[in-house]
Amino acid sequence: MVAYFLQGNKRFFALGIVCSLLVAFLDMLGPKIVQYTVDHIIGEEAVSSAVVQQLIRDAGGRDYLRSHLYVIAAVIIGIAVVAAVSRYLYRLFNSMGAELLIRRMRDCLFEQIEHLPYAWHGKNHTGDIIQRCTSDVETIKSFLSEQLTSLFRVGILIAIAMYFMIGIHPKMALISGIFIPIVILYSFFFHNRIASSFQKADEEEGVLSAIAQENLTGVRVVRAFGREQFERERFEKQNHGYTRMWIRLMGWLSAFWCSNDLITGLQVMLVTVTGAVFCVKGYITVGEYIAFASYNGMLVWPVRELGRVISDMSKAGISVDRICYIMNSAREDAEQEDMLPVPEHPGDIVFDHVSFAYEEGTDVLKDVSFTIKKGTTLGILGGTGSGKSTLMYLLDRLYDLPKDGGRITIGGADIRSFDRKELRRKIGLVLQEPFLFSRSLAENIAITKPGAPDMELVWRAAKIAALDEAILKFTKGYDTCVGERGVTLSGGQKQRTAIAQVLMGNTPIMIFDDSLSAVDMETDAKIRRGLKENTKDATVVLISHRITTLMQADHILVLDHGRIAEEGTHESLLQKNGLYAKIFAIQMAGAE
Repeated sequence: MVAYFLQGNKRFFALGIVCSLLVAFLDMLGPKIVQYTVDHIIGEEAVSSAVVQQLIRDAGGRDYLRSHLYVIAAVIIGIAVVAAVSRYLYRLFNSMGAELLIRRMRDCLFEQIEHLPYAWHGKNHTGDIIQRCTSDVETIKSFLSEQLTSLFRVGILIAIAMYFMIGIHPKMALISGIFIPIVILYSFFFHNRIASSFQKADEEEGVLSAIAQENLTGVRVVRAFGREQFERERFEKQNHGYTRMWIRLMGWLSAFWCSNDLITGLQVMLVTVTGAVFCVKGYITVGEYIAFASYNGMLVWPVRELGRVISDMSKAGISVDRICYIMNSAREDAEQEDMLPVPEHPGDIVFDHVSFAYEEGTDVLKDVSFTIKKGTTLGILGGTGSGKSTLMYLLDRLYDLPKDGGRITIGGADIRSFDRKELRRKIGLVLQEPFLFSRSLAENIAITKPGAPDMELVWRAAKIAALDEAILKFTKGYDTCVGERGVTLSGGQKQRTAIAQVLMGNTPIMIFDDSLSAVDMETDAKIRRGLKENTKDATVVLISHRITTLMQADHILVLDHGRIAEEGTHESLLQKNGLYAKIFAIQMAGAE
């Protein structure tokens, strides 16, 4: 999965690694130059290396360098400058690679989430999804750009340092090197404990994000019911639990770093004391001791960094798993190349022995069969949970019918043989709870049309939806920003805006799922008249609890516990004196 995200930016990480290796190599040259300067230029020790002898001769000889030590200083400064430039390029390439990586991760995650089934979104909290796409993405970016790339530099630093240290004194090198496996072993010991603590903390953060997101989007409901105190206590309880998780994690990290400090401190102390003893006894020269101490000091940071990489690997591993959960979730079925095109003017819609359950258990729909004639209006009446909305979700393929759940056809062709996207372009659906984006009213109405809004069409759709008069009362008219989820609009205004959206699409099939529940009777009648006059060629489905909304439909279904209890026209259903007639009588009595 990480390799997939790295596509297109590997070269930056590769260049960063090359520069970091160059920095590591150049950093190791300084102590060696100091060693040779102290022992062989200032001191009288003989030079055993033929390469070093040739370099001294090329530079003017020992006597010349002894009287012109600034030449050696200039060489050291030159090496430091080249190392600084390499370090700058390492940071630059690494940062560029990291930003491109995180951009690709966000793009891929967003694209994946948009193609996940409707049911998947129903099972996963929005706050947790956002947390995975932000906090977990940043954790992976930090690990790849800071820890993982530095692993190559750490490796080369340890290798070069140990090589030079062994060349100076093998026994002292053994004393210094014996601490490396100790650091690695205890880093792995902490790895699993840090991983489990981080996973729990990450999950708690997801729940906390979900609570915050729900309260921010539902702030009007919270205040309307005076639930501020309850929601605050609920948030604080979760926040305290989340804090405890991080305190526990910080406890493990603190123990890890303290142990790291203790072990590296012991290493430096042991090498310093041993080196001083060996130097006094003449086992090594002063220059060798200075060089060895320098290399050992350089070795401390890489060894600590190696331990940090191992510990941070646990956190990154959890974040990778959480992101992989999204990326590996099954998308809506990929369409085949031989999918049938949806006709521009679809024919009759037939539900043939349709049964459906959202999860294992009781069916929401039970052997439902009916036909919607092309160009007619179907009304669907039923109580809560009777399966009214489910019928339309299945028609729009937000949920797919199981193989043994019957079939739905349009013009005689099974909807599973149509391209899903093309099918949805032919169906305009107004959901029970319309969602508006934080944009202007004109942009929200014209959301089904790409590009700048065609205001003539926007005005026409708003007029049919009985929204134009309300919009003209706003100071900015159609340029009024509706706020997040349409928070500045009333329930009826949001429903009418959603109706206008569907009318803008001018689809041959239009579904209005209880989309007039928040408007008054007069506005309801006005909208129905507008729909009837302007959707003559379209197949319309009206779902409602209000019989007055359905009574002009060409055909009406009455659903009861997932089955068709009655069907017919308004007049024929009244004559049957069944469930429809009883509901009608109750609603009329209530209206009076």
